[in-house]
Amino acid sequence: MSYPKSPGLDESCRLTGFSIGGDEYVGNLGSILIAAIAILVTLLLIGLAERKLAAVGRREMQLFLFIYILVQICEIFTIGLFPLNKTVRIAFTGAHLGLILACTWILLINAIIGYQLWEDGTLFSMGMSVFSASMLCIGTAYIALDTGFSWTGYFNSSLNGQNRSIGLYITYQLLPLIFIVIYFILTSILVLRILGELRPMIYLTSAAILFTIGQVFNYVVSIHICEGSSGKLNGAFFETLFTLTSVVMVWVFWSSITEDDWPTPENTLP
Repeated sequence: MSYPKSPGLDESCRLTGFSIGGDEYVGNLGSILIAAIAILVTLLLIGLAERKLAAVGRREMQLFLFIYILVQICEIFTIGLFPLNKTVRIAFTGAHLGLILACTWILLINAIIGYQLWEDGTLFSMGMSVFSASMLCIGTAYIALDTGFSWTGYFNSSLNGQNRSIGLYITYQLLPLIFIVIYFILTSILVLRILGELRPMIYLTSAAILFTIGQVFNYVVSIHICEGSSGKLNGAFFETLFTLTSVVMVWVFWSSITEDDWPTPENTLP
C-alpha cells in the first residue's frame, strides 16, 4: 500500500508540483498517473480472476483487489496532492488510512483461505471478510478524522510538537505491516510444507521485495529525489509504482497455486 508521509518526517523539501492554471498546482503528478494506471491494471486482474472459476479464494482475491482500487482512488487526492480544500483533504486522508488497513487485512484473510478452514466464496466467508474489514476501516478513519477535525478533542495532543499520533501509528503503520508479514509467513508455509512447491515462492518473494523497495523509496530516498527534481517528484512516485508491481506479483502467486478448472466427469447416464 502507499503510506502517506507521517507528520514529523523530514519536510525540508516540499513538492511544488505542476501548475494547472492560476494559483492551483498538482503537487505529485507522477503519483497520480501511476495510481490511475494501477486502477486499470487491477481491474484487469479482477477480470482475469473471474475466469478462474474453480480457483480457491477467487472472490476473496477480487475483494482484496477491489479495496486496493479504492486505496488508489484516495491516493490520487492525498499523496497526489490534488488541489482540494482542507476539509475534503482530511476526509480523503481518513478514508485512505482506513482502506489501507482494510486492504492488508483482506490480504491476510486470503492467506488463511488457502488452508481451507472454511469454504471460500460463500456468504459466510465474504460477509465475515467485508464486515471485519469495514470495522477496521471505520475505526481507523474515525481516529484520523477526529484528529483532523478535533471532533472530541481527545487526539488534540497529537497536533502539537512533532505531531505524533500513537493511534494512527498503530492503525496505519504497525498493523498493516503485521498483517503483511503474517500473510507472507502463512503462505510460505502453505506452499513449502503443504503443497511442496518451490516456484510459487519466487512470485511471493518477488512481491515482498518489490513492496520493500517501494517503502525504501518512500521513507529513505524520497528527500533526495525531491531535492534532485526541485520539488517536482518524490519517493511516493516510485513507492506507488513498486507497490503496484507487488500487488501484481501477489496475484500471480495466487494464480500459480490455484486450479483454473477441474475435470468434468463424463455423463454415464443413458
